[in-house]
Amino acid sequence: MAPSSVRKPSLWTKLAYGFGTVAYGTKDAGLKYFLLLFYSQVVGMDSRLVSLAILVALVFDAISDPIVGYWSDNFRSRWGRRHPFMYAAALPVAVSYYFIWTPPEGWSDEALFGYVLVLAITIRTFITCYETPSTALAPELTDDYDERSSILSFRGFFGWVGGNAMTVIAFTIIFPAFVTVAIPDGQFNPDAYAFYGLMGSVAIFCAIMISALGTHHYIPKLRQAPPKRDMTLKMIFKEIYQTVASGSFFALFSASLIAFTASGFAAGLSFYFSIYFWGFTSAQIGLITLGVFLAAVIGGSLAPFVTRKLGKKRGALTVGLVAFIGLPLPIFLRLIDMLPENGTPEIFWIIAVANTLDVGLIICYQILAMSMMADLVEQGEAKTGNRSEGLFFSAYTFMRKFGEGFGVVIAGFVLSAVGVAAGATQGQLSDSTLWNLGAVYVPVILGLFLTVLVIISFYKVDRAKHEKTVRDLAARKVASS
Repeated sequence: MAPSSVRKPSLWTKLAYGFGTVAYGTKDAGLKYFLLLFYSQVVGMDSRLVSLAILVALVFDAISDPIVGYWSDNFRSRWGRRHPFMYAAALPVAVSYYFIWTPPEGWSDEALFGYVLVLAITIRTFITCYETPSTALAPELTDDYDERSSILSFRGFFGWVGGNAMTVIAFTIIFPAFVTVAIPDGQFNPDAYAFYGLMGSVAIFCAIMISALGTHHYIPKLRQAPPKRDMTLKMIFKEIYQTVASGSFFALFSASLIAFTASGFAAGLSFYFSIYFWGFTSAQIGLITLGVFLAAVIGGSLAPFVTRKLGKKRGALTVGLVAFIGLPLPIFLRLIDMLPENGTPEIFWIIAVANTLDVGLIICYQILAMSMMADLVEQGEAKTGNRSEGLFFSAYTFMRKFGEGFGVVIAGFVLSAVGVAAGATQGQLSDSTLWNLGAVYVPVILGLFLTVLVIISFYKVDRAKHEKTVRDLAARKVASS
């Protein structure tokens, strides 16, 4: 019989488990916030080609996610189901992440397209091999409704802190260190990104290894793979469908896919707005990004509290409504001339405070949504008899990577449509181009996020239903023993 879930993991286990997502956060920050900016404005590549490379890589990603999830659910080894994947991913994802920031000089756009495509596929495939099995540990560590939000708060906190730390370091240390006479703004120096890539690859490798080693002692307490079965490809896909086929899963899947698309769209344009729309300096952008550390604390602390007081679905709807309306609000107010002029201290602090509070609420929403996915594991087990944490969280990993990546793709085409020229530096974009950028951004981001709230209202698993399912499963195991 599989060991029962641990109800209250230790603080060390939570820290080690959560710290692992620094790897994903570092990768995510680079590919969401910097990749499009780097290749289009620094390397000089057509933004549409960069977006196309990202899009093609996402298609490969869509195939790898369920494969890795299903494989890790059924994998047998002396190190359990999840940890072999985590260890195997560490070096390949770190090395490929470094090379995507050091493209060869003098290559044509078409050659660079192939370069970005191969490395993006490699990074995304190996981060899947780590992130899906690692995230799938959450429902194994505890079956408690509230404790899951607590565990995943650590994961959400470290994911945002890890990625944000690299962004802050880039703007406050790396870019200023690479200012030259020929390149007076370090954020347009390709050597700066090579150093950024090196630091990121080291952070990714260390985070994965620390998390895998820090949770290694839990392997004997985790669930084992089901007995070996003779499975055809048709039977595998049938089992996958039977496991996830529920109204609550499809509601959460659809809502999260759209939410991550909106997040990727916003992230892809984030530094364009900071640099060109608001006219902030590298130091100011670094200070604003520092606020995300506070936002991670706000979101990580708020999610368990909201779970206890409102429940996950109601909490997600409430927090999400405030966060999603607040995200485009400053840009909308600028479009209608209701904010101070650029270059004033007032506009800096307005954007800094608004960004910190809004990101904190978005982090809280993401933790709640991930915890809602964890609660679907028992629903699937009750229906099929199979414990499929990896499969459920492969869906979440897919939603996150594909949605955010597709959002960046949309951002690239929007930049081209409104006339943001490749290689343009700060101050070289016309007022009309910047106004058009904001006028497209506000309705798109708001429409996507409000659609999320409508769809997620169809999710049906609450505290009472989850706890009843856990009791029923426990009774079933006793009866069969």
